[in-house]
Amino acid sequence: MAQNVLPRTVQRLIDEFARLPGIGPKSASRLTFFLLRGQDNQALELAQALQDMREHTRFCSVCFNITEEDPCLICSDEERDPSLLCVVEEPLDVVAVERSRAYNGRYHVLHGAISPVEGIGPEDLKVAELVRRVQQGNFKEIILATNPTLEGESTALYLQRRLLNERVKITRLARGLPVGGDLEYTDEITLGRAMEGRQEL
Repeated sequence: MAQNVLPRTVQRLIDEFARLPGIGPKSASRLTFFLLRGQDNQALELAQALQDMREHTRFCSVCFNITEEDPCLICSDEERDPSLLCVVEEPLDVVAVERSRAYNGRYHVLHGAISPVEGIGPEDLKVAELVRRVQQGNFKEIILATNPTLEGESTALYLQRRLLNERVKITRLARGLPVGGDLEYTDEITLGRAMEGRQEL
């Protein structure tokens, strides 16, 4: 049986990096040894940045996007169209839509998608908050911008049914987006065209 020759503290950092999405054991080792070889303050600045992020970021009480201020900058921006609401799965999707420069309304972040396989139901997402917000707001259009995946499509269909009696126009992003892809990885032009070509459900 091979004995671990790494110091406990080094192995712990490798293990923590490996828990991150998209980081395998080799990448985790490379990151750890990069920080070991780096300048003295590099690891400390990374640690401080992580601590600051945990201490100062929270979810916006209106849209549930990540923010340092509550409400967030988007929700408090009076130049945005308050009659448009774009529903996305994750905070990174807000960043992707904003990059397209094709949308100037408000957002609602669900924090996931319905996935029976993973045991994620509507009650695990910010769905009740969305329905309440639509009922209390004065929205003319709800844009369901969930990812074009099986889970995203199921979530959009569920939301459409939940909002059917709210007398608001419900649209879905046009099919310029690749099926099975994520908004986060979609280029600005494709996402911009999908936003402009959205269709009523």
